Amino acid sequence: MINTYLMIDVISRSDSSGVESPSDRLSARTSTYTRRENRLASLSKTEDDSASKDYKKRQDRISERSTVFESEKREKEALEKRVSDMEEEFKVLTELKSDNQRLKDENGALIRVISKLSK
Repeated sequence: MINTYLMIDVISRSDSSGVESPSDRLSARTSTYTRRENRLASLSKTEDDSASKDYKKRQDRISERSTVFESEKREKEALEKRVSDMEEEFKVLTELKSDNQRLKDENGALIRVISKLSK
């Protein structure tokens, strides 16, 4: 395709005798070179844009992951605190049950003593 552009450019620049002057050849090469450089520049710009977009996407994913990680970490800490609170309540409940049983036993013993004394 580049050769086609070069040939068209060369034909259009050649004089009526079909002979090309050195300045026309130089001009054709320069314009071809300029067009090629422009195409390469636009391609690299497109690649840079896509690379920066990809970088932003990766950065967004990383920030999303860190946000999720932080929320999971806070949730885990809250659950661990809740478990430790429940363990403490369980210990207190166990102590209260044993105290209640001891008091029932003492009450039964006192009732027996009073019953024997009243006879």
